[in-house]
Formats: sequence, C-alpha cells, structure tokens
Amino acid sequence: MNQFLLVCGAGLLAGAMNALAGGGSFVSLPALIAAGVPSVAANASSTVALFPGGAASAWAYRDGLGPVGTVPLRSLLFITIVGGAIGAILLLSTPVETFDRVLPRLLLLAALALGFGPRLGDWLRRRWRITPPAVLTVQFALAIYGGYFGGAVGIMMMAVWGLIENRDLKSLNAPRTLLVAAANMMAVLTFVVAQAVQWRETAVMLTAAMLGGYGGAQIGRRASAAAVRGGTLLLTIAITLAFFARAYSRTPAG
Repeated sequence: MNQFLLVCGAGLLAGAMNALAGGGSFVSLPALIAAGVPSVAANASSTVALFPGGAASAWAYRDGLGPVGTVPLRSLLFITIVGGAIGAILLLSTPVETFDRVLPRLLLLAALALGFGPRLGDWLRRRWRITPPAVLTVQFALAIYGGYFGGAVGIMMMAVWGLIENRDLKSLNAPRTLLVAAANMMAVLTFVVAQAVQWRETAVMLTAAMLGGYGGAQIGRRASAAAVRGGTLLLTIAITLAFFARAYSRTPAG
C-alpha cells in the first residue's frame, strides 16, 4: 500500500476514534511504524499528529473547568505539565529495540483501560476513597505515562479522580480533557525541540486526523454508544495481539 494513503487513512480513522470513544493512537502509531518510521519516532510523531484534536476538545470544554473534588485544578495542571515533560524525555532516552519490546505491553495496558476502566472505576468508588495528596501523586505518575505513551490515559485519570468523592463523572470531562492535552503539549514541545518528529508523515496524518475528528463527531450523533465502544475494543485488541506477535516473532540477534 502507498505510504501516503496508509498514513492518511490511519489519520482519518484515528481522528474519528478519538472523537467517538478514544484510542486513536492504536491506529496512528502502528500505521507510522508500518510506513517505515522507527517506533520511538513513530510514537512521537503520532502524539504530534493527534495533538490538535485534543487541544480543540480542551478548548470546547473550557466552560466546565474547575477543581477535581477538593484538589485545585492548578495543582493538577502543574503536576501534569512536569510529568508530561519527564515522560517525553524518558521516551527519547529509550532505545528503539527496548521500546519495541515494551510497546505491546503498553498497548495491552491501554486496551485494558479502554475495556474495563469505567467498570473498574465504578467498582473502586463503591469501596474506597483517597486523599488529595494521593491523587496528586497518582496524577504525576499518569502524566509521565501520558508523555511517554499516553494510550487511554484520560480513562485512567477519571478512574482515579472518581475515588475522591461521589459526583457526576461527566463533570470531570473538562479537567480530564485539559490535563490530557497538557501532558501531550509538553510531549509535543519536547519531541519538536529534540527533532524526533517525522514531519512529512506527521503533516499528512495531522490533517487527516482533523478531518476524521469532524466526521467522527457527526457519526457519533447517529451511531449507538454500544456499537462504537464494541468496534473500538475489537480494533484495539486486534492491534495489541498483532504487536505481541511482532515482538515475539523476531529472531534474537547473536
């Protein structure tokens, strides 16, 4: 397949997925790797390509911003910015061979979060509550993960925040979107400064992802939530299994 068509099609699908249910990086990252971009650079380029859509969502939610329980949004934002930068630097410090081995496990973690995160969050909320300092500590760890890889990090944030107090989880969408965008912003800045982005492929994917995001929003108004979620989970599971097969089918050197 022509690399341009592959990257463009992946961008359209990733943008639509992010608009519908999340998980766009499950498509954008493998497509960039299939197009010949090394895995670390592909992860950096995927983050850059999908960032404008996340930033636009954060802007759209701006009227709903506020504290998360008793934790001030400014504290969460500061912790997230620092953690996102650390995660991005860690990614750039990871050898490609090591990241290739780690990547399937990161995809599996993100797939599990997409599949079971909401249910796990409900289960935990019925049993535990955590303190604001604990929330900041976990938020810092999630921000590092967000800058390093970031798959389903928003769902992980929601699961943790729901342990603070009983509240309508929809009210957490605005701070979640802002903080995911903040972690990604620091990652994008780090990747650009480090010249880790493959700009030709990224520009194509970025443009396509914006178009896909618009189309996905239109589809989301008509498609059932169950169908969207089911399709997303099937795709993420298939891609995760494919990367495990890819990692273990390689013959060790020596």
